[in-house]
Amino acid sequence: MFAGRGAKSTQHAIADTGLAEKLGVDAALLVAPYYNKPSQEGLFRHFNAIAGATSLPIMLYNIPGRCGVDILPETVERLAGECRNIVCIKEASGSVERVGELRRRLPDAFTILSGDDSLILPFMAVGAAGVVSVASNLFPSEVCALVRACESSDLKSAGKLHRKLLPLFKDLFIEPNPVPVKTALAWRGAISAEVRLPLCEMSESNQARLRKTLEEFEAQR
Repeated sequence: MFAGRGAKSTQHAIADTGLAEKLGVDAALLVAPYYNKPSQEGLFRHFNAIAGATSLPIMLYNIPGRCGVDILPETVERLAGECRNIVCIKEASGSVERVGELRRRLPDAFTILSGDDSLILPFMAVGAAGVVSVASNLFPSEVCALVRACESSDLKSAGKLHRKLLPLFKDLFIEPNPVPVKTALAWRGAISAEVRLPLCEMSESNQARLRKTLEEFEAQR
């Protein structure tokens, strides 16, 4: 089990990661510090300090659209070389070129994962190993089938699955994640749709759109 312990304060991230380790998690997911927009040297020192304070394996999480800062490939390469327990990155920059550059720079044992379901196919084509998925909370077998098709270089099957899943991938982000996926899971009776402010429930129009997309997808299964 991964625990998301990222914070904009290095000391808070260290403390939170230490608590997660004591509670018995398997690894830590550390998003880039948000709001304060550190330099690449600041990012290196931030993650290096956390890695030095824990024995947990660490997955970096690069999502510049939300954090306002981009963990560049040279910084990831430096971290991978100097921090033995930084072993993985969830790459959500949206750039296929970025994944290829990461794969070129990083050792084979370092895992690169897509942070977006809709980019599984192109990201895996240039070196990602899989995905940290939202849609798999609803349809795990189909997402796994797409990943396996990419792994086996079965591009025909992968392309067919990608096209089938794409409307679902898109509509699970018509409002901020995780609101749509929690709403869909609530319709199944699996969990509550409740989210904490500043997130809120989906609009009625978007709920109708998501229901239609889910019904159409179910009809194709």
